[in-house]
Parts: sequence; structure tokens; C-alpha cells
Amino acid sequence: MSMSDSDSSSYVGDYKSFKQICRERLLHEMLRSTKTGDSISTWKVLIMDKLTVKIMSHSCKMTDITNEGVSLVEDIYKRRQSLPTMDAIYFIQPTRENVIIFLSDMSGKTPLYKKAFVFFSSTISKELVTDIKKDAKVLTRLGALREMNLEYFPIDSQGFITNNDQVLEELFGDEENNHKGVSSLNVMAKRIATVFASLREFPSVRFRAAKSLDETTMTTFRDLIPTKLAAEVWDHLVKYKKSIPNFPQTETCELLILDRSIDQIAPVIHEWTYDAMCHDLLNMEGNKYVHEVPSKPGGPIERKEVLLEDHDPIWLELRHAHIADASERLHEKMTNFISKNKAAQIQHGSNGEMSTRDLQKMVLALPKYNEQIDKLSLHVEIAGKINRIIRESGLQELGQLEQDLVFGDATTKDVIRFLSMKEDMTCENRLRLLMILASIYPEKFEGEKGLNLMRVAKLTEEDMSVVHNLKMLGVQPVAKKKMTTAFGLKFDIRKKKKKRAARKERLDEEEKWQLSRFYPIIEELIEKLTKNELSKEDYPCLNDPSPSYHGSPLFGSVNQNPHSMRSRRTPSWARSRSSEDGYSSDSVLRHASSDFRRMGQRIFVFIVGGATRSELRICYKLTEKLKREIILGSSSLDDPAQFIMKLKMITTHELSLDDIQI
Repeated sequence: MSMSDSDSSSYVGDYKSFKQICRERLLHEMLRSTKTGDSISTWKVLIMDKLTVKIMSHSCKMTDITNEGVSLVEDIYKRRQSLPTMDAIYFIQPTRENVIIFLSDMSGKTPLYKKAFVFFSSTISKELVTDIKKDAKVLTRLGALREMNLEYFPIDSQGFITNNDQVLEELFGDEENNHKGVSSLNVMAKRIATVFASLREFPSVRFRAAKSLDETTMTTFRDLIPTKLAAEVWDHLVKYKKSIPNFPQTETCELLILDRSIDQIAPVIHEWTYDAMCHDLLNMEGNKYVHEVPSKPGGPIERKEVLLEDHDPIWLELRHAHIADASERLHEKMTNFISKNKAAQIQHGSNGEMSTRDLQKMVLALPKYNEQIDKLSLHVEIAGKINRIIRESGLQELGQLEQDLVFGDATTKDVIRFLSMKEDMTCENRLRLLMILASIYPEKFEGEKGLNLMRVAKLTEEDMSVVHNLKMLGVQPVAKKKMTTAFGLKFDIRKKKKKRAARKERLDEEEKWQLSRFYPIIEELIEKLTKNELSKEDYPCLNDPSPSYHGSPLFGSVNQNPHSMRSRRTPSWARSRSSEDGYSSDSVLRHASSDFRRMGQRIFVFIVGGATRSELRICYKLTEKLKREIILGSSSLDDPAQFIMKLKMITTHELSLDDIQI
């Protein structure tokens, strides 16, 4: 029986992705570790609470759990059948309620289960440990009692969330009632800290500092959100240094804590990558896409659900590509696939005669053919649907105006002219355009000017309250003489027309695709961080890193002879002309482990108030560019519609139209 976090060593030998580490900790360190003594071959019951079920489902499939000897998954809060011949694995939060239920299950003459292996998702209090130790019968039935310190949700190989969906309302709402905000920060800090416990990483902690207009301006709770969160995360990390075996004693990585006030444009501007367009335009539920397929030739149409996730190599390759690029590459893939696949040629009406040998090859390859043609057809359908919506909604013109505004090439007059001409534009798109405008020209929403913009955009008072609530995120008041806004963004003033820009043109990067100019602010911040150019006044460090910290490598030596594990017997038509994996000549799956071993220390960026898909994309881009793995964390990952809905939920003082000023 162990009361400490598992003492497995830091994951620095063979590289594993962020999501893989979480998965292996759950399956191997937790479930597989219960196969000891007389419990090696027996099936077990896995008991979880609402939070730990979500943690498990973000990393593992039911088949993964079953393969580790679990035959039944139960909810700790529901009435459960007595199974006295089976062992139970408890993966639960260390709350008093959960401990009471566990003790009730395992105490007395007739416990629900033969033996219990208990794993807590985070640190358990000494008082609750004492309660468990008081019951002698429970102690004899304990196979393990451990702290997993795993309370985050991997959403991607380089991304996680803490699942605090109501953060905007709790932290940026009414200043007079912030007890919910304090509680929210406590939970968030604990969950962020478990990321570093899992990865055996000890970060130097930097955060966006609070800024006020002058010394007479009172600092608000909103101003101090990153400061308070950084301090609480640090408190947890200091405790880990003392309690977790093999936890680093000096800095091994960097953590930068921000909030949504640093960039209000990224959550609402149209992002033109395949991934972002899917979630923005297709009404997907999470990563689930529903499409219609015929059950049989000529038969009825069936609705089929598919997950657009890491197991799909086409999705992995194209998700961060511009939608125009993704469409071209899909067309090329389909054309190439058909030209080299005998079965596909027959299906598409090719007239060439086939030999008996060709027919045999085709029959042998049919299962592989069906799998690949299904995946290709799915993505061709999705890309086609997105392109159709873009054409029918006139999104290209809207996207051009959005980016012109951001880079200072358009003004309020251009927005008014556009809104007057495009009367059929959706309410959401009109609102998103005004939100971008408000981030750059806040004075245009004062008094009568705001009313006029509302009338031109044909928006309701409820819609305009979203624009007002956007101000709640822009917590850094600034002087007008500096030509900045209440949103804390700095602007370039053009000499002739005096247009403002929320972004500087990146002259070092070639713009290959139209509407690909925009980039989130975190791209600049991360690049400055790696160059040690990030302002220490604006982004102070809680702990001064040790002298040997900067530049030390994280991973071991590189295997000089990487090789493919794929069978060479794959039919030639199942591979692209210059690829070993049958999907892409630049597949993201190839040599990934080798590439990551060359990289320096990890950089973690956490955004309070929701991250965007454009920000997640930037982390992949900068990982390759800077040769350091960038991991993005946030309270949630929001698409534009979700972000707008959360802004509507922010409750402030009673509003009238005259109050809608930014």
C-alpha cells in the first residue's frame, strides 16, 4: 500500500506525446498495477465519479479499459450490485463524500467487493486519510491507496483543458460577488498543477501582470486573475517537490499564464483552416461529425457518426491546412488513389481489361480499399460542404474585411458600408464583425454612435450586450494619448489615414493562401519568450530560474536509423507515390518520435477564459519552428458560437442602451 504518487521516472527516454503519457498513466500505472498476487487474472470493476469518467474518456476507449481486465464500469454515486468475489478499482476525487461512499462499500462483514485498489485524482487531505485508517477491516481489504495527481483533460497531443466552462461568468462578471471566481481559480490551479505532476516537469512560472492607468486607479479582481492563478499553481508545485518521488528540484520547462484579455479578436474572427472551419460551420458536437450514407446501393440513407480525431491520419495531416489547400490535397489524393487502385477503377468505370493476377490482388486488397476510400470520401464530402457554405454565405468577402480591419487596412466606414450592402448576412456574422470592430475602435460604441452601429447591423439589445461584455475581458485601462484601447491592444497609427492595426504584418512569412494573414497574439508572446525578450515588467516570473536552466536539452540522443514499422506487403495502390503510409508524402506521423527527441524544453501556455483552434494551431507551428514542444492549456476550447454564448452569460449591472460603451 502506497500513499504517494507513483514513483515512475520522468518521461524523457523514448518520447511520448502529451496525450500518450496521460493514457499510459491511466492504463498502465493505474489499471495494470492492480494485477498483483491473487488478483493477476481476475476481472475487476472500475468505479469512477463524474469528473474522473471525463478524464478517462478523454484519453482511453472502452476497449483499452477492457484489455486491462475491467469487465464493468460503475458510477460511485449510483446504487451498485454486490460483487464479493470481484476486486474493485476506485478512480475518484479525494472528496469527503467519495471517501464516505468508499468506506461504506468496503466496511462491515459483507463488503461490496473482495478487495479495493483506490486511486485519487489529486492530493488527499490528512484528515480523510486518517478516516480511512481508522477502519481496520477496510485496511485489510486495500490493495492500493495512491494519489494519481491527474485531473486534466487531454484534448490533443499538444493541448489540454481544465474543464472550467463557466470561467468567463465566474471570473469576469460582477466584481461585487467574486466568491465563485475564487473557487474557480482554486480548482483550475489544482488541475493545472497535476499536468506537471504527470509529466514530472517543474516550470518557471510567468504570468501577465495587472496594469492600471495610474497609481490612483484601484486594481480589480479581474486585473489579478493571472497573478492569483500563478501563485496558486506555484503553491501546489512546491508541495509536489516535497511529496512526489523523482519530482524535479530545478526548472525543467516554462509556464506562461495569460487570460482572454490579451486577445479578444482570436475567438471571433473567421479562422480558415480545415479544423476551424469544420467546427465553425458544420454544427459539430465536439469532434463528432454526422454524415448520411446509403446503407446499400439504392437503399435508404443512414446517418453515421464519425470522430475527427488523431486516429484518422488524413485528419491529422490536413486539420491545420488552409481550407483551399486541404481541398486541393484531397482532390489530388482521390485522383491518385483511383489511378493506382484496380478496384476503384472498376467502381469508377475504367475500361482497361484485368488479368486473373490483377483480380486476385484486387480481392486481397478490398478490405484496405474500403477503409481508405471511406476515409477519403468522408473528407472530400466535408471539404465540399464547407466550400459550399463559404460560397453561399459570402464568407470570403467578410473574411477579407475582418483581416483588413485587424491589419489597419479598413475602418468603421468600410464596416458600415459592408453591413448596408450585405443585408442577408447572418446575425452571428454581423455580431462577430462588430466585436472585432469594438476591439480596435472602442470609442465608436460610445453613446449615439453605438446605437447607430446597432441599427445598421440590425442587432438586438441582447446581441449588443455581448459587445459590452467583451469589455469585461479588456481589463487594462490605457491612456488615449498612447492610442490604445480599453482592451489593452497597441495600435500602429498610419501617417496619412491614421488607421489602427491590432496586428503587425509578419514580413518574415510568405502569405501563400488568401485570408491567412491573421495570427493570434500568443504567437508573438511565445516567440519573445524563447528569445528571452518578453517584458519582465509585463510578464514577471514567480521563481527566478537557476543559472543552468536556460537551453538545457530535455530529450535524449536521436536514433540515427529510424525505420517504418509498416509491412512492406501493403499493395502499391494503397500508398501514395512518395509515402510509406499510404496517406501523405508529408504525413505528420512519420519520424515524429525522432523529431521530438531533438527538441529543447517544453513551453506551456495557459489561457484563462477559453482557447481557440487558431491558438492550438500556432502551438504546432511554433513547435516545428522553434524546436521546442509547445503545449496549450485553457479552461476550455471554444468555437466562436460557444464563446459568444459564454459572453452573454456574464452578469454585470443592469444595462440600458446608453450603458453600452467600450
